[in-house]
Amino acid sequence: MTIVEDAQKGIITEEMKIVAKDEGLDPEFIRRGVAAGRIVIPTSPYRQVKICGIGEGLRTKVNASIGVSSDIVDADMEVKKAQAAEAAGADTLMELGTGGDFLAIRKKVIDSISLSVGSVPLYQAFIEAARKYGSIVHMTEEELFKATEDQAKLGTNFMAIHTGINNITMDRLKAHGRYGGLCSRGGAFMTSWMLHNEKENPLYANFDYLIEILKEHEVVLSTGNGMRAGAVHDATDRAQIQELIINAELADKAHKQGLQVIVEGPGHVPLDQIGTNVKLMKEMSGHKPFYMLGPLVTDIAPGYDHIVTAIGASVSASYGCDFLCYVTPAEHLALPNLEDVITGVKTSRIAAHVGDMVKYPDRAREQDLAMGRARRELDWQKMYSLAIDPEHAKEVRNSRAPEDTDACTMCGNFCALKIVNQNYNLAK
Repeated sequence: MTIVEDAQKGIITEEMKIVAKDEGLDPEFIRRGVAAGRIVIPTSPYRQVKICGIGEGLRTKVNASIGVSSDIVDADMEVKKAQAAEAAGADTLMELGTGGDFLAIRKKVIDSISLSVGSVPLYQAFIEAARKYGSIVHMTEEELFKATEDQAKLGTNFMAIHTGINNITMDRLKAHGRYGGLCSRGGAFMTSWMLHNEKENPLYANFDYLIEILKEHEVVLSTGNGMRAGAVHDATDRAQIQELIINAELADKAHKQGLQVIVEGPGHVPLDQIGTNVKLMKEMSGHKPFYMLGPLVTDIAPGYDHIVTAIGASVSASYGCDFLCYVTPAEHLALPNLEDVITGVKTSRIAAHVGDMVKYPDRAREQDLAMGRARRELDWQKMYSLAIDPEHAKEVRNSRAPEDTDACTMCGNFCALKIVNQNYNLAK
């Protein structure tokens, strides 16, 4: 039985117990969430993974994405990035390489970390077709499903699969038009293949076969967002909503057959449309775990898109988004380096926490309360222990060390807290 089928039979598995302990919740709450499709727990029959629950009632999780490109193929560096992402606090990792030996690089990355690892098998199928036949449009349907199964056997335990791109979705895209074009690599590959071959998307047309493969290898389906906007002016358009409708229907079908499912959401969304997108996604999908790609709330800050994303991600999480894909400072500019990956993870972790403070005020604000008290008492060691990045906090303070070790060089002898502590007792 799958974990969904166990949950629906009333069985609390070991994975559910681990998630419950990590979240400080009742295991029965986790079981009910898995049974209803509101929570997923990626596992793998091929490798030991760090158990992580994603979904309603749980803290917002952060995914880090890495992977070689056609320009830069350095497998050892991708391993270092994966390990750095895990050390920085990422909850999951996606290996999205588009160059080199797909399976060998992914295996090397997977073997180097304990996190659940996701992928987009469609990339491999199309790029191998380009290498073999000279064009992506000559990929065969069999090759697409084989790439999916091959990646699953490596221990890849969740996959973004572009199930919602079909002829109806493409009609909506062509009729509506776009300012920023089609930014999804998977969306571009699949639409090009469909137009050239005058055929339906195999992932949609043969969805039952896809479910068989994913169930056999215990892979979580993440319904890919191939029609997401790549510019804020295209957000929430007809093509995106049409794809969501299809993905929501397919997600229900997959869950009924015992498969764990995540629904992916858009990437570029202006701030005033985030709440609408989250609520729409959650309602249409039956409150399945919602994975948001960013989102970026403005298009004019290349080099600072990790900050742009933090703004959108915190609002998304506050409205009920369950899973955030980080964005690094290199977004739209270059393949992320090691420092970009670390910065992206930590920035998105901050955003997730900010959103959770709104979503779960009774649980998520305890750390902030403790930090407030530690600052009042000028307890620097306590402050460091509560910080999202203790080492960085120490480095900054020590780089401009004060003479008065109680204070910092911002205020020095005129530290407001020290003055008040000497004259009043405001402890609460």
